[in-house]
Amino acid sequence: MQNIPQSVAKSIKRLGPWFHNIHLPSGHQTAPEHFLGDFPSSKWRQIQSRIPRNLKGWTCLDIGCNAGFYSYELAKRGANVLGIDSDNHYLAQAKWIAKEFHPENAPHFEKMQIHDLSRLNQKFDLILFMGVFYHLRYPALALDTVSMHVRKLMVFQTLTMAGDEVVKPRRDYGLHERHYFDASGWPKMAFIEHAVAGDDTNWWVPNHSAVLAMLRSTGFRKIERVAHEIYLCQPEKRGARGREWDLDEWKAATGHGRTRGSCHD
Repeated sequence: MQNIPQSVAKSIKRLGPWFHNIHLPSGHQTAPEHFLGDFPSSKWRQIQSRIPRNLKGWTCLDIGCNAGFYSYELAKRGANVLGIDSDNHYLAQAKWIAKEFHPENAPHFEKMQIHDLSRLNQKFDLILFMGVFYHLRYPALALDTVSMHVRKLMVFQTLTMAGDEVVKPRRDYGLHERHYFDASGWPKMAFIEHAVAGDDTNWWVPNHSAVLAMLRSTGFRKIERVAHEIYLCQPEKRGARGREWDLDEWKAATGHGRTRGSCHD
């Protein structure tokens, strides 16, 4: 038993660098000097009370799972968890922790792009869609795809522009009324041509109004901002959208061609 802490420390170093600071049963932390502090524990504390404490029987999806912090927290509550990420480095970290420290009800981790969900014939009771949206080149397409797999609840988090103003739009605007779109509080997303914080995978930064509008148009209701840049939302029942997206366009973009039908309940 004397060698266990040393072995853990070596594995942490071997698998580094880490973006998730995970507190391990051995007392070690994977990223104790994180530039965001104790991250993502600080984010989890903002939402943990809004997620059922007993998730036994729930299926959960953690999109962009990284080293799996949120996946482990959901598994601790009894959920059957799938964590997906496109980065082999982070998946190696997640699988190591799952194997070494979560032998019972360990989350399952797979390498997947978010758009691969369009070919996944499964719905999830809870989806965590956190810290991914602003890294996507095709964000609306991804949000539409994710919405098709949410059964009960989605937690959505994104980097946002400053401002809490929200314009309540009319049902229609004339062709020459485009000046309304310049109003403070109109739904907008800033396009990032180069980088933010040295990260050139950052593509879009919406304002608060745009987050609400996109979630509504994608088919979510009871949208609540539960913390800074974090939203809790529930899907509408089938056919309840006020404005349906072009399903043929979605199918073409995701490689489904003109196949009829959808995975809506």
